[in-house]
Amino acid sequence: MDGRQGRSTDMQQWLRRILGALLLLGAVGLVAMTEQGILDHRHAADRHGGQILDLGAGGGPEPGQHGYLVRVSGTPRVVESPYDPEFGQRAPSPVLIRHVEMFQWHEVRLGNDVHYELDWVDRPVDASRFEHPFGHTNPERFPVQGKQFDAGQVRLGGYALSPTLLHALPGSDTLTPDLKSLPTNLAASFAAYGNYLTTSARPEQPRLGDLRVSWEIVPVQEVTVFAQIDGDRLVPAVHAADGKGYDVQSGDRSLVDVAPDVPTSPSFIWLRRIAALLLGTFGALLLLPERSHGGHALILAAGAGALLIGAVACVLWLGTDLAAGAAWFALALAGLAVTVWRIRMAVE
Repeated sequence: MDGRQGRSTDMQQWLRRILGALLLLGAVGLVAMTEQGILDHRHAADRHGGQILDLGAGGGPEPGQHGYLVRVSGTPRVVESPYDPEFGQRAPSPVLIRHVEMFQWHEVRLGNDVHYELDWVDRPVDASRFEHPFGHTNPERFPVQGKQFDAGQVRLGGYALSPTLLHALPGSDTLTPDLKSLPTNLAASFAAYGNYLTTSARPEQPRLGDLRVSWEIVPVQEVTVFAQIDGDRLVPAVHAADGKGYDVQSGDRSLVDVAPDVPTSPSFIWLRRIAALLLGTFGALLLLPERSHGGHALILAAGAGALLIGAVACVLWLGTDLAAGAAWFALALAGLAVTVWRIRMAVE
């Protein structure tokens, strides 16, 4: 009877030790996965120029966020519309682009055959370079130049977009010119023809040297911007490894879409850390001799668990973040002090 009872007790002790060892391994694995996940996220974010905040829609400047990379989504709000002063055209758009074309000769080569055609071209064509320039002379310059006009201010959420981000906004629409806004001196020379203003007397049959002007706008639509916070502005990240430091996509895109190489940071970080400490404590408690169980044993187990978890996490943070490494080292040191204290108390 006593033999069977002794074997049963031995079995219980072995099961308790195995369970304790498994709990300790689980605690180490949990804290290691959590801290390594944070480190992987930070290292990948550093390649883009800094730490990342996922603000989503409606994010605005807050203290302590300067220099962070953020994902902000929503529909841009044009505060000051772009304006073309020469033609009096304005559009509620982030960017207004004036295109100017002239009806000119251009050279067409098909094998050994060379011939000349008149067509709309957006730059002066140097006829002196033609193989047969006689009879195909073009005007030397455009009297009106193409030009781009940016909105005075465009905001996304609580942030103003820098010119670089403004120019990266996707999409393109044609603006129908407003004849009523045309200055008097140009109204005498230009007439409307579709989405163009043209100097042609007969727009359907243009002649050499005729001009036509059109305007392109960037449409106001939902976008996602990934860039760096600079005060109340979003700007390209200065220290990005790719040399670009920003991304702009149409629609509401997730952080994975705009930064696919950045792994998601672990969720419930502090809950996972506390769980690792509890697992370590209970694991150490189960490894203690059964006669040691009680309030004093629980303190000893808590010290041992803190020592183990703090040491593992401290090693992972060494050389990466001095503050985080020091915090984990302090926890390990406190755990060591408690463990030594309880062991000395037990011996005495």
